[in-house]
Amino acid sequence: MKKIIRINSRDNVAVALADLAKGDVISLEDGTTITITSPITRGHKIALCDIRSGEDVIKYGYPIGYATEEIKKGSAAHVYNIRTKLRESGEYSFSPQESRKCMERFEKRKAETSDVPAINVYHRKDGRIAIRNSLWIIPTVGCVNEIAKRLEKWGNENLSVADGVHAYTHPFGCSQLGDDHENTRKILADLVHHPNAGGVLVLSLGCENNTPSSFKEYLGPVDSSRVRFLTCQDVEDEEEEGKKILKEIAAVMKNDRRSPDSLSRLVFAAKCGGSDGLSGITANPLVGRFTDEITAMGGTMIMSEVPEMFGAEQMLMNRAESEEVFTSLVSMINGFKAYFTSHGQSVYENPSPGNKAGGISTLEDKSLGCVQKGGDAPVTDILSYGERVKKTGLNLLTGPGNDIVSTTAETAAGAHIILFTTGRGTPLGAPVPTVKIATNEELAKKKKDWIDFDASRVLREDSQSVLIDFINLIIKVANGEVLVKNEINGYSEISIFKDGVTL
Repeated sequence: MKKIIRINSRDNVAVALADLAKGDVISLEDGTTITITSPITRGHKIALCDIRSGEDVIKYGYPIGYATEEIKKGSAAHVYNIRTKLRESGEYSFSPQESRKCMERFEKRKAETSDVPAINVYHRKDGRIAIRNSLWIIPTVGCVNEIAKRLEKWGNENLSVADGVHAYTHPFGCSQLGDDHENTRKILADLVHHPNAGGVLVLSLGCENNTPSSFKEYLGPVDSSRVRFLTCQDVEDEEEEGKKILKEIAAVMKNDRRSPDSLSRLVFAAKCGGSDGLSGITANPLVGRFTDEITAMGGTMIMSEVPEMFGAEQMLMNRAESEEVFTSLVSMINGFKAYFTSHGQSVYENPSPGNKAGGISTLEDKSLGCVQKGGDAPVTDILSYGERVKKTGLNLLTGPGNDIVSTTAETAAGAHIILFTTGRGTPLGAPVPTVKIATNEELAKKKKDWIDFDASRVLREDSQSVLIDFINLIIKVANGEVLVKNEINGYSEISIFKDGVTL
């Protein structure tokens, strides 16, 4: 295996694929060699030439910052000698030529796509499909969280539900104003309507400002045999009444069976967390190739984490399928920058300490690796927070980078499966199967109970063969033949975005 990788021919830094010692001599693709001048950890960057102070440091073919001092050839390039070039404002332009090129590449991929894999799924009355048949308990307010948890425990011990009973607790639903109140209602309503929930118990207290009657109206039409409501203040024994309702919902669900459909009907979401220097080289590009495949089949991919688009946003804007989509994307980017500055925060206070330890130096470095998950697909729609997917293709969803807030928003938008890349490792899971994809072999071996797929294989094997194996895993997950690690471990939770006053 190669010891370093130069991602783009324009790059003036390479990334170490293994720990390098001072004095190691590395051969480059042009036949020249480079001598390592100090120890460099896997995932960290090496200068391929002398980089002058003030000169751009180039990775992925784009600047990831500038050198704060001269960086000698063969030496490490990291936070101590690179600084971000990001600022709070930016000028963006729509390029019809770049958009047209992207659409032409996409149409060519579509024409070359012949066989779309079949999957076995649950078919809902409204025409949607599901890959799990769970019974969800959705509290409208945090006051009933413990009741929801007790009912969850009882349901899993006493009911026969294909994919279990799950309570999605949260601290909100009361004492919220404005957008916070609206966001809570949006996310909870989206979860009630999620197709992977074969049945739902909406559990209320009764006096919260997300009132049971107003929330029912907010939900709109539901299947009354599968979506049931319980207001705890209205009954003498809320647990006994809850158990009765859960039994009745489970009885409706018991005859649900899987039947054939197409992989292209599924909605996927991409997320990265605990990223390292290999994220943009192994796991994120693997998900990007999957994005290209699934969108060419007519499927859908959601990508969120707006702050981790900063520094790479023009790349995405060049792939907007229309000027209207471009304008919406600019509004999303600038809106999230305004969110940062309204709280007196800079837009570039990222990456995290773990990211830096893994070799990521600036937000541009992180963002350019992050957006690899979107492949080369055209951007077809921009979704606001809490909005559900309406169009196939690559959708960009408004939301923060925080792992569980982001995966909750992606679930609420309609994702059946989340593809979660990680270089440092994390056990978390969303309400839908959350496939953990390791960027490096060490993590895949060390955290077998967390990781579902080792993307570092692309460094040692044919990348197309690795993609095929990955798609086969996804098919098995969709069919219910394989449970991913977050499901096996019982790690499944939600978190709702908050930005305002609590009464």
